[in-house]
Amino acid sequence: MGSNEIYYQDDRLLIRDRAPADGPRFTAAEIAQGWHATTEKYEEHLRCREAGRAVLLTAEYRGSPAGYVNVYWGGLDGPLTGRGWAEIVDLGVLQAYQRQGIGEKLMDAAEAVAARYADTVFLSVGLHNGYGAAQRMYVKRGYIPDGSGVWYNGKPVTPYDTVYTNDDDLVLYLYKRLK
Repeated sequence: MGSNEIYYQDDRLLIRDRAPADGPRFTAAEIAQGWHATTEKYEEHLRCREAGRAVLLTAEYRGSPAGYVNVYWGGLDGPLTGRGWAEIVDLGVLQAYQRQGIGEKLMDAAEAVAARYADTVFLSVGLHNGYGAAQRMYVKRGYIPDGSGVWYNGKPVTPYDTVYTNDDDLVLYLYKRLK
């Protein structure tokens, strides 16, 4: 969990440990592209890394921060927390860098990090169409639903209950056994 580890590198892409300066850079880029963003989530992830609970990865495309993902030990919340599995949290690729394989490379690196500590990894994915590419990618990578149904704001949605907002907090949990 060193602060200078490189997880992947080729002539255009570098995946490395997140630096504290990356959070404000990602926040500014996300706001510029119309995403709801604050530096708070990046600061919380850094605190978790300092506490030894997470590894934070940043992808740079030709020297510019392009994407990120986090791997947490044991998980943050949801139905799969507490099983000794790793959780992949908050995969994001800035719009200018999408459709270039960066999300796949970030997931490769995140799964390799997770495999150091667990035989299974899990994640949650949003259900609105803004998560469509991620939903397809996770299925192609072998992730399957855990069977607990839809969750909203960290709680399972009961059958026939009404969910009024299809926002980032309406999710489905998926998991994958690692090799």
